[in-house]
This record gives sequence, C-alpha cells and structure tokens, in this order.
Amino acid sequence: MSSLSTHVLDLVSGKPAYGMAVTLWRGETVLFSGVTGGDGRCPELKEVGSLEAGTYRLEFAVAAYFRTQGAALSDPPFLDMVPLVFGIADPVDGGAGGHYHVPLLVSPFGFSTYRGS
Repeated sequence: MSSLSTHVLDLVSGKPAYGMAVTLWRGETVLFSGVTGGDGRCPELKEVGSLEAGTYRLEFAVAAYFRTQGAALSDPPFLDMVPLVFGIADPVDGGAGGHYHVPLLVSPFGFSTYRGS
C-alpha cells in the first residue's frame, strides 16, 4: 500500500495555487475531491489512506482556478482540466517508502509534473 500527496504551483504568480479543485480517481470511482490550501497542497488527500498498486488519475481544475485569479481565458480555454494519469507500483518497487508525491506546475497555457518526494 502507498500514500499520495500533491502540490500545485501557479507559474504566473510564482506562488502556490490556493483554491484549485483537485479530484482523485481510480477508474470511474472518485476517491477524493477537495481544493488546495494556501500552500498549494491538499492535506486532506492523506485521508484517502493507503492506495493499492494500480492506475490513478488526479484532475486539476486549471481554468476555473485561473479565472478566479483574474486571467482572461479564451472560450473554450486552452487548458480546462489537467488530468494526470499515473501508476502506483508495489511499495517495495515504488521507492520512497511507498509514498507518491505528484506536483503540478501550471499556467493557463502549459503544465509540468514529475514524481516528487
């Protein structure tokens, strides 16, 4: 079993993305739905508990967030939702003690992610 965390950074302001909606899915099942706090993190995500090996999807409501920040977005926006589909391996093979950190660095027109620690 593994644990999961995320951290969203707004590349326009250079600050953590406060108030971005985040949803964790496994298949068609929602495991978590919440918003990022002042530090761009979702501490409630840990309440999901241990995750089994498998494929998961984190969805970030990017356009809604940037609209609240006053960004002028096209209709439809270039990036609306950013889905990150990732795999959780066996904790022994996954390293980092079975913890998976999935950060998102985002602007209205691009994003980057990686497996953090």
